[in-house]
Order: sequence, then structure tokens, then C-alpha cells
Amino acid sequence: MESIDINTIYNDIFNTYPEVEIKEHIRKLIELDFYYPYNSTFFCITNTATQNFEYISKNFTACTGIPKNKLNEGGMNYFWSLFHPDDLQPWLACLKSLMTFTMNELDDQKRRKMSYTWNYRIKNQAGEYITIIQNTTPLQFDKKEKPIIGLAHYTVLPGDLNMDISATAKYLNSDNEYETLFYKNISSEGLLNAISNRERDIIRLLLLSKTSNEISKTLNISKHTVDTHRRNILKKLSLNSTYELLNYFKNNLSLI
Repeated sequence: MESIDINTIYNDIFNTYPEVEIKEHIRKLIELDFYYPYNSTFFCITNTATQNFEYISKNFTACTGIPKNKLNEGGMNYFWSLFHPDDLQPWLACLKSLMTFTMNELDDQKRRKMSYTWNYRIKNQAGEYITIIQNTTPLQFDKKEKPIIGLAHYTVLPGDLNMDISATAKYLNSDNEYETLFYKNISSEGLLNAISNRERDIIRLLLLSKTSNEISKTLNISKHTVDTHRRNILKKLSLNSTYELLNYFKNNLSLI
């Protein structure tokens, strides 16, 4: 897919007002970058209205080898040019479904407490593909309550993981627990879409080493219900034990 096609589709998904002024609390987040250690993650302040990056953290170059000025000058068009060609179409399909859900199924209050995750591969400075898991939290909204400025965290993993392209939307509920409201997997729709959002929440808590009792308290459901969900998950994925389940999802982090 040509870069101009991505630009057009992305612009259609995030169509909004072009005049955006970055608020003071976002500027404070940028100032904190000086104190962050170098590691295998980086963050950016994204602007969907201008399709540029308001800020790119110092770890971007450490993680990718690509000079920050290339991303600053080229914006999202340059970033998209780094995508693995096999990931472009499923990534755009996930992104479009995610934004349709956000604008049509969520009220204004919930939109302000959402966290979005998706994944793809990009080419680093050495010409090798690396896997990116991107988690974006909206920081600023336009007049129609569409998210336009976001804090995006990028976790960098090896490019040979062969992870399914998927997108997830989680809501921070009144108990300060993230609750899955949306999930879409393009690569393995038939199998993994059979898992319900509640079952996905349970898998996520199991990966955090939570027991059935702890999960029941966190999700405000009975232990019996948790155990029933666990059995159903194993059956749907043709797995024999929780150990197999955890190993499966540890190698497919973007699925949850």
C-alpha cells in the first residue's frame, strides 16, 4: 500500500479540526522525559489532527537506531513507511474498527477513561523488522469528543514473534481496574474472537499471577464464575492446563 493511501485512510478515521493547542499538563509529561532511563520502550505525544508527533522521547533512537529528526520531519507518513507490508492492511482495519467503536458505542465520559492497544512491525535503522506493541491513552479531545492528542507508549520486541495483528480497548472503571470493552483480531478472527471480553480480562489477570479468589474480588464476580470462565477458555483454545494457557498468551501479548 502506498503511503498516500495510508494517509487518506488515517485522515478519514481521525477526521477532526486541524487547529490544536497542546495543553500545559501535556507539556509537563514531555519535561519528565529527561529523567527516564534508557530501556526497551519509548513514548511519543501523537497528534491525529496534523498526523505528526508533538514529542518523541529520547529512547526512540535507542530502541530503533533511527535519528529522532527523521521522525520529527517526516511525521506519521515517515513512521508508516517503516511498517512491514504484511501488517499495513490488518493494522488499518483494526484502527478503523477501534475508532468506529469509540465514537459510536462510548459516551463522552467513558472515552476519557479508555486505553487502546495494537501491534505491528517496523523496520529499524539496521533494516531489520522489530515488533511494536503500542498503548495509547487519549489526553486531549476535539469539539466532538474525538481523541486527537494521545500519550503513546511503544514496547519493542523481536520481529520474529509472528504476533497476530489485533486491537484492544480497555476502560478504567470505578474500581480502577481496566475492563475490556473492545477486541478485534484480524489475523486469527475465527479462533480468538470466540473469547469473550470477560474471559480476556481473566486471562490478563492470570498473567499477573492472580488466583481465582483474587480475580473474583477484582472483577466483582464469584470464584465459581471465574473457574467456569477458565474451563471455557481452555476448551475454546484446545488447551489442557492453565500452564499451557499462560505460555500461549505470554508469546502472544497483543491478543489481550
